[in-house]
Amino acid sequence: MIIEMSAGLIRGLGTVVVFVAFVGLTLWVFNRKRTPEFAEARLLPFADEPQPEQNQASETRSTRP
Repeated sequence: MIIEMSAGLIRGLGTVVVFVAFVGLTLWVFNRKRTPEFAEARLLPFADEPQPEQNQASETRSTRP
């Protein structure tokens, strides 16, 4: 038995698959257990920036002439 699938049925099944994926991803992102993991990931772009050097002598001297 060969079942003929129309274009509308294929598009409808594709829509259902995308909707289920969207709901699953939304639940995964807004899960409270993932908050610390996402908080750490949010700071990753700044992880490789060098820290400014603290020079004690220049902090106590005035730069005025």
